[in-house]
Amino acid sequence: MTIIVLGAGVVGVTSAYYLAKAGHQVTVIDRQPGAARETSFANAGEISPGYASPWAAPGVPFKALKWMFMKNAPLVLRPVFDWATIAWLAQMLRNCTAKRYAVNKARMLRLAEYSRDCLDDLRSETNIAYDQRMQGTLQVFRTQRQFDGMARDIEILRAAGVPFEVLDPQGCAAAEPGLAPVRDHITGGLRLPHDETGDCFLFTNALASQAEALGVTFRYDTAIQRLIHEGGRVTGIQLGSGEVLAADHFVAALGSYTPRLLAPLGLRLPVYPVKGYSITLPIVNPERAPVSTVMDETYKVAITRLGDRIRVGGIAEIAGFDRTLREARRRTLEKSVGDLFGGAGDLSAAKFWCGLRPMTPDGTPLVGPTRFRNLHLNTGHGTLGWTMACGSARVLSDMVSGAKPEIETADYALSRYA
Repeated sequence: MTIIVLGAGVVGVTSAYYLAKAGHQVTVIDRQPGAARETSFANAGEISPGYASPWAAPGVPFKALKWMFMKNAPLVLRPVFDWATIAWLAQMLRNCTAKRYAVNKARMLRLAEYSRDCLDDLRSETNIAYDQRMQGTLQVFRTQRQFDGMARDIEILRAAGVPFEVLDPQGCAAAEPGLAPVRDHITGGLRLPHDETGDCFLFTNALASQAEALGVTFRYDTAIQRLIHEGGRVTGIQLGSGEVLAADHFVAALGSYTPRLLAPLGLRLPVYPVKGYSITLPIVNPERAPVSTVMDETYKVAITRLGDRIRVGGIAEIAGFDRTLREARRRTLEKSVGDLFGGAGDLSAAKFWCGLRPMTPDGTPLVGPTRFRNLHLNTGHGTLGWTMACGSARVLSDMVSGAKPEIETADYALSRYA
C-alpha cells in the first residue's frame, strides 16, 4: 500500500520505519525543516516503561490546589478560558479515581513494556546510536509522605511483573553516586533497573536515515492544509502549496496539532497541548553528575545523563498552544538539579527549551483506527512519546497491514471516548 504519515516527530518516524519494514511505500510530511524539531527535540531523555503513569491520579486535584501557591510548582495553570481546555480538564478530573488510575496505568505499562522490547530488537537490527544508557531510573523521595505514597504504584508494578527496587538513602547513593553529598535530604527511592535513557532527537534522526534506506520519502518544510474525504474514506491531503497527494492509507501523528487537522472531519480528539520545559547543560564535574535518570518527585522533574550533557525536564503548564519561554519555569528546573546534583553541570551555559506534549485525559495514547476506514491515529502520548514510540508504531503497522498485534490494543483506540 501507499501510506502517508503526517508528522516527523519520534512517533511519526517510528511509524514510517515499521510500515516500510512491513513492505509499504511510505511518505512522511512535516512542516519543519527536519525530523524531531518540536516536542521530540529536547525532551527529558528517559525511556521509562516502569514509570509510565497517568497524570490523573487520586489526590491530584488537592495537590493541584496546593501547587497553585507553590513557588516551584510542577503543575501550572495559566488562565486559558476556552472550551477545549475546560473539557479536557473535566475529563482528566473524572480519571482521578483509584479504579481508573489502576486501569489507565496498567494499559500504559502494557504498551510501554512492549515498546522497550521493540526498541531492543530495533537496536540489535540497526546498531543505532543515540547516547543511550541502560542503567535504570531512580525516583527520589524527599519526604516520608512521598515514600509511603509509592505503595499504590508498587502494587501495579508487581501485578505487571515489572522489576523494581525500594531503596533507602544509602541505596540511592549507591545507585547514583552523585547523590551521596545530599543523601541526608533523601527519604528513599524507587529504582526501575530495566529503564533506559537516550537523546530522542539523535534517535529520531538516525532512524529517519534508516527509514530512507528502506525507501521512505520525507517531505520537510511542507505544510498540511487539510484532509480530503469522501464517504467513509480519506482520499488525499491538500498541502499549503495547493498540491494534493493521494494514498491508500493515512496515519495522523502530529502530536498536539492532530485534533486541529481532524476536527473538520468530525473527529473530536481529547488531546491537549501540555507545555513542558527543559534545560540542557554541559557536564563540568562527572563525579557529581547522574549516571542515568533521576526523577525528583517533589518537582516532578527528570534529570538525565546524555553523554557529556545533563538534560533536566519537567513541569506541566496548562496554557493552550502558548510557546513562551518563562523564566520562572527555568528556575524550577535549576533548583531541582541544583539541589540534587549541585556543581555537576554549568548552569550558565544551559540551553532553555519548551515543547507541547500531546496529552489525553487518561494518559493513554490514541493508537488505532477511526471511523474513516483508511485513517489511523498514533498520537496523545503525553510525556511518554519517547518511551512508547517503538511499541505504538509496531502495533500501528500491524493494524494497517492487517496483522494481529502482539499485545491487546482495543483500549488504545479513539472509541474508548465514545
